[in-house]
Amino acid sequence: MSLLDFIYYTFISVVCIQVIIYFFLFGKFSFSKQKKESVKKIPISVIICAKNEAENLKNFLPFVINQDYPNFEIVLINDASTDDTLEVMKTFKKQSNNIKIVDVKNVEAFWGNKKYALTLGIKASTNEFLLFTDADCKPISKYWISEMASHFNNKSIVLGYGAYSKIKKSLLNKLVRFETLVTAIQYFSFAKLGIAYMGVGRNLAYTKKEFFKANGFINHIQIKSGDDDLFVNQIATKNNTATCYSEPSFTISNPKTTLKDWYKQKRRHISTANHYKLKHKALLTLIYCTQFLFWLLAFILIATLYNWQIVLTLFILKITVQYVIYGLSAKKLNEKDVLWLLPFLEVFLIITQLTIFINNLISKPNHWK
Repeated sequence: MSLLDFIYYTFISVVCIQVIIYFFLFGKFSFSKQKKESVKKIPISVIICAKNEAENLKNFLPFVINQDYPNFEIVLINDASTDDTLEVMKTFKKQSNNIKIVDVKNVEAFWGNKKYALTLGIKASTNEFLLFTDADCKPISKYWISEMASHFNNKSIVLGYGAYSKIKKSLLNKLVRFETLVTAIQYFSFAKLGIAYMGVGRNLAYTKKEFFKANGFINHIQIKSGDDDLFVNQIATKNNTATCYSEPSFTISNPKTTLKDWYKQKRRHISTANHYKLKHKALLTLIYCTQFLFWLLAFILIATLYNWQIVLTLFILKITVQYVIYGLSAKKLNEKDVLWLLPFLEVFLIITQLTIFINNLISKPNHWK
């Protein structure tokens, strides 16, 4: 068997694996329908951890305060800010009687560790049901709390969607939102398959009971990031996790506007993946490797015109299946405009992820801000 023969048969295998992944894994989310849950208006504690976020709090906190929900408190955590964050929090507290402030000072053992600040905020919260978002996020509707809370029906974890705002004529913006879409497809699909592996802190809910049963973040307290994905990876099961992706439940935030800032953010996020459970790492590695091999082997075979008719047919098959699955998901998450550049964005993302993985082996990000 020649080298090109080997590449050809490997390519066929990769396409088959990719099609199976798209239909039987990602299809769990793409072909699903959001169940309309009805539940009593349980008391909710909305928890927002802020470090040097004075301006964002001014802009976005009113959208949380004005939620149409009968029983909720807002726990604002000032994580040793050096700007006017604490003063802004106090101003809002004077205007709203359901705001509680937790002022966190730097502690040498936990310097730059968001998990320490979050732990103090969770302990200070009044209610059993906790809903998390970031200071630079805003709910897109006044029913955000209501939508997320409704999925606590017999569940103790609710995974939501945190979108990024759209910037016209920005290729970077499309890349950021494409990566966010792909990540959401993955974590929603895994959850629906009963093997939830992560959530995003921009829109995540769980019970205080689950938090203390797991001894909080103690198992990964030394890792500066991962208060959302590592914690979900630790505690989620097929029986305790729900997904919420109705549009009123979305949060939205402003994305990074320079490639350097986005790359730095992704380095921090990807650094946690090595600490996932083995089954999750194995599946995610399989997904990434087959994506990488698909484009590499397709390029080699098409460039050499090796059985090009069959190779081109398989190439079109995979891309078509991907467009169908991603298209259905993008419609659910209101991200359809990124699909026009799907092949380019996917290749760019594959290369970026490989670069980040190599960089993280050399040096690791230290703290969340």
